[in-house]
Amino acid sequence: MATLTFDTHEFVTELKQAGLTEPQAVAITRLHQQATSALVDYVKHEHNLDNVVTNKDLDARIKETELKIELVRSELKRDIEMVRREIQETKADLIRWVVGVGLLQITIITALLLRLTGKF
Repeated sequence: MATLTFDTHEFVTELKQAGLTEPQAVAITRLHQQATSALVDYVKHEHNLDNVVTNKDLDARIKETELKIELVRSELKRDIEMVRREIQETKADLIRWVVGVGLLQITIITALLLRLTGKF
């Protein structure tokens, strides 16, 4: 049961000063406390106050999300750099192959020309 801070002694004193007897003041104070607790429970149940998000909660979530974004960003940069290196290596391999095949073609064409001209 939810409770609120409530000075019952002061409440009883005020009621007695207003002309009520002590038993009446105590009974009204007790009923007031029960009604207040019931109202708090009702509001808590109806509006699901246990799940209310505060600014502090939002700030924590925002920080957490920003940290996750930074982590993903750094991983992405690392992956991009790795892909760049792989592309450079593949490009270098391709150039070696093209040059090698070109030299081989020149050699074969030269050999065929020499063979056709009878010098080989």
